[in-house]
Amino acid sequence: MQTIPDLKNNMSFEDFKTEVLNDYKIAVTSRECSLLGRREVLTGKAKFGIFGDGKEVPQLAMAKAFFKGDFRSGYYRDQTFMMALGELTIEQFFAGLYANTDLELEPMSAGRQMGGHFTTHSLDEHGNWKDLTKQYNSSADISPTAGQMPRLLGLAQASKIYRNVQGIDADNFSINGNEVAWGTIGNASTSEGLFFETINAAGVLQVPMVISIWDDEYGISVHAKHQTTKENISEILKGFQRSSDKNGYEILRVKGWDYANLVETYQEAAAIAREEHVPVLIHVLELTQPQGHSTSGSHERYKTKNRLNWETEHDCNAKMRAWMIESGIATNEVLTDIERTIKREVRDGKKAAWDTFLAPVIKDRQELATLLTALASKSRNADYIIKAKNSLLALEEPTRKDVLSTARRVLHHNIDNASIERDNLANWINKNFKETQPKFSSHLYSETDKSAKNIKEVKATYDVESQLVDGRIIIRDNFDFIFNKYPETLIFGEDTGHIGDVNQGLEGLQDKYGELRVADTGIREATIVGQGIGMAMRGLRPIAEIQYLDYLMYALQIISDDLATLHYRTKGRQKAPLIIRTRGHRLEGIWHSGSQLGGILNLVRGIHVLVPRNMTKAAGFYNTLLQSDEPALVVECLNGYRLKEKMPNNIGAFKTPIGVVETVKHGNDITLVSYGSTLRIVEQAAKELQMVDIDAEVIDIQSLLPFDINHDIVKSISKTNRVLVIDEDVPGGASAYILNEILNTQNAYQFLDSQPKTLTAKEHRPAYGTDGDYFSKPSIEDVFEAVYNIMHELSPNDFPKLR
Repeated sequence: MQTIPDLKNNMSFEDFKTEVLNDYKIAVTSRECSLLGRREVLTGKAKFGIFGDGKEVPQLAMAKAFFKGDFRSGYYRDQTFMMALGELTIEQFFAGLYANTDLELEPMSAGRQMGGHFTTHSLDEHGNWKDLTKQYNSSADISPTAGQMPRLLGLAQASKIYRNVQGIDADNFSINGNEVAWGTIGNASTSEGLFFETINAAGVLQVPMVISIWDDEYGISVHAKHQTTKENISEILKGFQRSSDKNGYEILRVKGWDYANLVETYQEAAAIAREEHVPVLIHVLELTQPQGHSTSGSHERYKTKNRLNWETEHDCNAKMRAWMIESGIATNEVLTDIERTIKREVRDGKKAAWDTFLAPVIKDRQELATLLTALASKSRNADYIIKAKNSLLALEEPTRKDVLSTARRVLHHNIDNASIERDNLANWINKNFKETQPKFSSHLYSETDKSAKNIKEVKATYDVESQLVDGRIIIRDNFDFIFNKYPETLIFGEDTGHIGDVNQGLEGLQDKYGELRVADTGIREATIVGQGIGMAMRGLRPIAEIQYLDYLMYALQIISDDLATLHYRTKGRQKAPLIIRTRGHRLEGIWHSGSQLGGILNLVRGIHVLVPRNMTKAAGFYNTLLQSDEPALVVECLNGYRLKEKMPNNIGAFKTPIGVVETVKHGNDITLVSYGSTLRIVEQAAKELQMVDIDAEVIDIQSLLPFDINHDIVKSISKTNRVLVIDEDVPGGASAYILNEILNTQNAYQFLDSQPKTLTAKEHRPAYGTDGDYFSKPSIEDVFEAVYNIMHELSPNDFPKLR
């Protein structure tokens, strides 16, 4: 139960003293962890450290206003806050610093992120939602500065949705939308565009969000005068202050060493956000950073002597200590005794964390030493083996790398030594990899039965009299079905609401389902995706619409660093099954070409990338994804909305499988592989190739991530013995990824009688206009001639040179 030190109304002076003393103990514990943590990095036990020293007292105040059900989207200096909530212990702090891969010992990321990145578990070990209303919640941190801000917007908006949209099962997620989303950020990071974009969007949306800006006047070594106009972020944000007749923010300022005023300020902020659903910005001034930015440098290099003296005098822990003595809460002797006790506790916790981290490595080392001793007795390289073993045993603090590297090098020197002992070593290495590799590689995608790859295909079915309709009608009616069936679904983006998206794929749905579920947004792609991430983390099923694929570039950092890594960096204990809807392919012009998938594919591993060739296939993907627990990007064909398709009679029920290709034309001479709008060009070229007796097999990839999980492409190549990949991305883009999957994952090289080829767009972005498109991207004639030339190389007599 949280206790607010309110001497006037709620507490006796003795209770007040107890509460304040307890807070001081947490602050001192956190500070000692920071100090000792830095030493552990400098001794080499940890790789890098970035700590929360200097921010302890305001974080105590924030913790007092933070209720169960609330969410934090924070900053890598919030260790005191997590300790105050009881969500971070001394041993867990050091386990994170040492990168312990045991999730029970290092619950923040199981060693997948450096220390200072905090999370709580929203999911149980089976991937099921826990009751988030009964626990403190921290969304998993990321390092990129201000990257936590877009997600914060969505975490706050979820409360607004839960409060105002009827019919949602909110049992595990919200109590009438009363939850506040708490964001923290360093003052220098407010220079990032993501900060300003989020600030503006939250002011427009009016969501329950409290942003704390920890202001110590520096960003690494760069002073605020180089960071912020007027050197004061709250000063330049004055225009966002709400008034009696205009929505906006409540902006509060407080000194970061003033314990009593901090507590009062945070209580005020929480009440405004929680009750009124108004965003609040708290500018926490006059903070310090006693050890500098991180373990990679010293702040004495860039701070003046006067500044360093000021920081010593205004250190928040020291100020709190002096205030406690002056107020009669504790004597110097009592506080000194507390500080000494805590120093011992932190040292003991550090030692326990290190011993626990080292124990399995020592065990592996001993197992290997026994195997090496046995192998040496049967090997001509005994001297080398014994030397390698002794070198390993001499290491006081071995790593997993040290142990496994030694084992593999010894094996390399005993290739021709056929013996049971050599086989035992090889088997031990294989077993070690099998057990250890998943500690660093698991949970990039869902490993539950709700994985999208487990959702079975349901084909679209048709009546005899099924009409041909514009593709947009199919996607619209399918969304209508979705919003009616799933009250937790909502869609939002530029031009999404009032006009029903730029291609009328949502026509009339805002009128039917309301402005909160089918919503227009500003032109702000990063926070559109951020809204989706945050709401998906709180149990909603958002669909974030990015108007064109090209505009995804504005949000790619958030997708790559946050959404795509979330499940991985929490080892399966948080998820955000966000669907990103966009459209692309074949539009004309440099910034509307919509085909830069090579870059996207290599940045978003962790989400599915789906490229349906028509609107029926696209609708089927949405139906599949809403049965799954994973995020995805769906790229609809921009020129497919007005093309005619037969209207299925099972709208909302058919499902396009994830990771499964479709053979749209069978053939025997060559396998043509493509996706999206380009596939229609390939189909037409295949028809024309039949006129010259070339029988091409055409395969629609459909899903780029994951790619052809049934290896149907190699089955086709084993029959045709030739392959051409056609792609409208630049050379070396998505085509290189596709060919790598075909040749190196599916091992199709063994069936090829001709060189595998790619046909791509030119190196430049597409030029504008019909002619620009023709001379920039593959055309029907390009495909025809590329295939013909392959066949010419095979049989010049049957296929004379074309030109």
